[in-house]
Amino acid sequence: MGNSKSGALSKEILEDLKLNTKYSEAELCAWYTTFLKECPSGRITKEQFESIYASFFPNADPTEYARHVFRSFDLNADGTLDFKEYIIALHLTSSGKTLHKLEWAFALYDVDGNGTISKNEVQDIVKAIFNMIPPEDQEKLPEDENTPEKRADKIWNFFQKKENDKIAEGEFIQGVMDNKDILRLIQFDEPKKIQDKLKEKKQ
Repeated sequence: MGNSKSGALSKEILEDLKLNTKYSEAELCAWYTTFLKECPSGRITKEQFESIYASFFPNADPTEYARHVFRSFDLNADGTLDFKEYIIALHLTSSGKTLHKLEWAFALYDVDGNGTISKNEVQDIVKAIFNMIPPEDQEKLPEDENTPEKRADKIWNFFQKKENDKIAEGEFIQGVMDNKDILRLIQFDEPKKIQDKLKEKKQ
């Protein structure tokens, strides 16, 4: 999209990102400079994205989760993200508005992209989330959600679904907005850690 290979960020993309994220023009321009240094082509590959995520979580294994996050933002499925897709990904996963974040969360859980979520898909994402929680923190989790299977069951039971049922997007968003406990269960959210890491990258 836009002038991905030029040294300056196009005005159109800059205005769009300022409008849709909480980042300032100075922050966006600084990140764009860093982005071009790391990705001279103006696009970031899945492997590079996984490597950046790995730097956020040195004591855990975020590879699987990063792969799912990448898929959910690679809208044209070309195996790369441009700067705009990359910044929106970081914004939504660390500090986006609840509705936008839940629309993204639905896309994350809808692994096969068919517009509904199955119990297997919930289990896939919950397992990926567990890989990012250090073992000592897993031990502190409540008894009914201290394994990926238990947490997936808890989410599925909340939506009152049978084993082979599906969850549609509207139902998913409404259910999560009505219940903060489910919001906590469906996400892995360490905005402070991600924000601190982003600040380091800018310097």
